[in-house]
Amino acid sequence: MSQSKQAKSTEKVRLDKWLWAARFFKTRALARDMVQSGKVQYNGQRAKPGRPVEIGAMITLPAGWDHKEVEVLDLCEKRQSASLAQALYSETQASVDKREENQRARQLSAFHSPKPDGRPDKKQRREIIKLKHS
Repeated sequence: MSQSKQAKSTEKVRLDKWLWAARFFKTRALARDMVQSGKVQYNGQRAKPGRPVEIGAMITLPAGWDHKEVEVLDLCEKRQSASLAQALYSETQASVDKREENQRARQLSAFHSPKPDGRPDKKQRREIIKLKHS
């Protein structure tokens, strides 16, 4: 193993800095705020933004409507291209399956939305009032 690779694996990187470098958050301040608010979990527990990241650690973080669970594969504190950033982690298969399942459920529920298309007319309003009073 070369010295640069050895030095890279022994360096300490803050959690918020790693999340920013891995392109999970657009700014480091946003990454820090998400960690402080408890939305990001490190090995199943709340963590502080300054916590050093270790290779092999499991990180759970929000991703839109769902949560991603990723394993840390490499450390880096500089933000790089998206293809290099994706080499820093791997998403667990259980996380991928759960997100796909949730996406299918959201697509199915879109067709059966409980929200009406428009405002009720006079007859419908009277039926709603009758229903509420009975």
